[in-house]
Amino acid sequence: MNAVGKPSKHESAVHHVSGKAVYTDDQRQPVGMLSVYPVVAPYAHAWITGIDISAAAAVEGVVTVLTAADVPGKNDTGVIVQDEVLFPTETVSYYGQAIVWVVGETDEAARLGAAKVIVTYEALEPLLSIKAAIAAESFHNQAQVVCQGDAIAALAEVDRCLEGEIEMNGQDHFYLETQASWVIPDGEGHYQVYASTQHPAETQVIVARVLGVTSNQVTVTCLRMGGGFGGKESQANPYASVAAIAAKKTGRPVRVKLKRSHDMTLTGKRHGFLGQYKVGFTSEGKITALDVALYADGGWSLDLSPPVLLRAMLHVDNAYYIPHITVTGRIAKTNKVSNTAFRGFGGPQGMIVTEEVIDRLARALNLPPDVVRERNFYHGAGETNTTHYGQEIYDNRLDRVWQEAKTNANFGARQAAIADFNRTHPYNKRGLAITPVKFGISFNKTHYNQAGALLLIYTDGSIQLNHGGTEMGQGLHTKMLQVAANALGVGMNRFRMMPTSTDKVPNTSATAASSGSDLNGQAVKDACETIKARLSPVAARMLNLDAAEDLVFEDDWIFCKTYPKTRIPFLDVVRQAYDDRISLSATGYYRTPHIYWDEATGKGRPFYYFAYGAAVSEVEVDGFTGTFKLRQVDVVHDVGESLNPLVDRGQIEGAFVQGMGWLTMEELVWDDQGRLRTDAPSTYKIPTICEIPEHFSVHLLTRAAQDGVIYGSKAVGEPPFMLAMSVREAIREAVAAFGNASAVFLAAPATPEATLWAIEQVRSSSTQPAAAPNPQLSTI
Repeated sequence: MNAVGKPSKHESAVHHVSGKAVYTDDQRQPVGMLSVYPVVAPYAHAWITGIDISAAAAVEGVVTVLTAADVPGKNDTGVIVQDEVLFPTETVSYYGQAIVWVVGETDEAARLGAAKVIVTYEALEPLLSIKAAIAAESFHNQAQVVCQGDAIAALAEVDRCLEGEIEMNGQDHFYLETQASWVIPDGEGHYQVYASTQHPAETQVIVARVLGVTSNQVTVTCLRMGGGFGGKESQANPYASVAAIAAKKTGRPVRVKLKRSHDMTLTGKRHGFLGQYKVGFTSEGKITALDVALYADGGWSLDLSPPVLLRAMLHVDNAYYIPHITVTGRIAKTNKVSNTAFRGFGGPQGMIVTEEVIDRLARALNLPPDVVRERNFYHGAGETNTTHYGQEIYDNRLDRVWQEAKTNANFGARQAAIADFNRTHPYNKRGLAITPVKFGISFNKTHYNQAGALLLIYTDGSIQLNHGGTEMGQGLHTKMLQVAANALGVGMNRFRMMPTSTDKVPNTSATAASSGSDLNGQAVKDACETIKARLSPVAARMLNLDAAEDLVFEDDWIFCKTYPKTRIPFLDVVRQAYDDRISLSATGYYRTPHIYWDEATGKGRPFYYFAYGAAVSEVEVDGFTGTFKLRQVDVVHDVGESLNPLVDRGQIEGAFVQGMGWLTMEELVWDDQGRLRTDAPSTYKIPTICEIPEHFSVHLLTRAAQDGVIYGSKAVGEPPFMLAMSVREAIREAVAAFGNASAVFLAAPATPEATLWAIEQVRSSSTQPAAAPNPQLSTI
């Protein structure tokens, strides 16, 4: 019986719900383990004029204070370029930046010691917004351009034209487990690092860099993470490095576990974006030209901002063919935390710009937005099915998911019913919207598209499975067990999934870009095929067969497919292979084929394939409070031939809810000093069970096996996040029903306050000539 395609429960589900799952900071602490606590800056931008640590040393339980002088290697944790000082010595770059770290026998001792450290500053004027950075010409990069045709010339000849802008807030990852790292020195110059990291190999490289040692002296192990969402792809590195420096200096084990307020203050977020656009279109609603400038708020250092911006530039088209398009991108350098990877990795920010454009031109033409969206889909073959970066969409499933979503949701009839409701309810309005998603799957950086695995079979038939991916609750380990069981033809009960560790699988890529199952699944399968190739001749001899090629591995048996009655247990073959001195361990490897990217021309085939989806959302908006209730969601999503429908449905539902949070309620607020005011669950609102509709239908596209991927499956982690655009567009539809305006300007996130402003603008536009929208929320 095949192991893949079955709705198997998460391999750690029982441990999760029973509290037995062990995370980095849940391990049994070694004797003498120390804790650290940061001394943070009270300015967003300042000169550091002095650091006095003498008083901290007198605090009972304080062991030492870490400063830049204690870094044995390089004082930098930057991942693309080395611009990320770990211990600042001259300049404060954002509010709450850690200047020094106090090491104590306990958390409390370290905290009390930190309170005694005296740092003096000379305050400087900070840059706290993208527009301020633009005015000051403060950027991390030169302008990047991706284009097709001649947008400027085409805009001069269009039938109709609109221009405007939209700002998008960032988003905190708000994982359950905050950043955590343990570092244990062995006394011989080697370091065992346990880290909540999505990228153990990169953490290994960064820790080795700051310690001034080679990578083979550092082993990084990730047991599991209590959530990641991109926030532990690069941002885990500084905390592992701090613990490593403390372990080096003291010779003792050291732990870092950030409290929630420190985690929210010190770590990067989803990039806030500013999109400025000029669009040309026909009277039928077909977009003919689009000129877009995208500005990403990179924060104080570069981190992963270049690939985030590039993915935004490559996804600004979403599902739409635009004959003439120019996309220009810049990364603003501001005095905020260094923004980083987040589920969707820039794709959502790019898509929101074009969805804004679609709605604006639809209302300007008095056409239904869903009709305008459908009229602009990629379609056919050749030019009309080729992206602005030159990749043809050979597997275009947009029309399939769109039509199925409309049918499943009974879209037309509900539109009519909502119109009837709105005519009779002056203070509450309902809105219905459908939005599509086309999302490219692969790392932007071609060389990250590789993975490794290690399979160890023991003579009792039990198996250890290692691969380079990390488990953060998304079900990757579960799928890899299914892949291995299916490939070897044995039961999943034979396997023990091992923690991801750099001493088992080296040089791994991050578990990111929705590629965890694609890459690691192929590597696991490759290792299994190697083992099968070794076991098959042994089994053939034991079965008195001539050809090992005809053997089938299935249900813990090995037999000839043309004579299945004669069979032999898998365990017997394993034991015989050991007696025959045949290796029972194997590595596996995979690299994604046929992808490339030319940075100079902005052309290539950066994605191995595309994932597609469509969502219909219905909301009801209260005209007095601006609050909304999500009444119903109907999703159709393309996951190929699902490895695990249960896991995939969970990923789709979770991604949708997280996307809804970003677009409707998760508001990051900095004051005019650059201090993050929403630094706790009490001030930062994420969706709860109360925001989930009773009717939440997720349909996996059928007959959707994808060629060239692991067992026909498709990535599922990130693409569904963008399905939540339908919630924002449904809110916009409801807002529009309060008046008769030719445009609805709705902020992102569409908080109750923002929604009230939009309602007021719609009402005033319906009764007065061309009222300007509120300047705080304007998209024009």
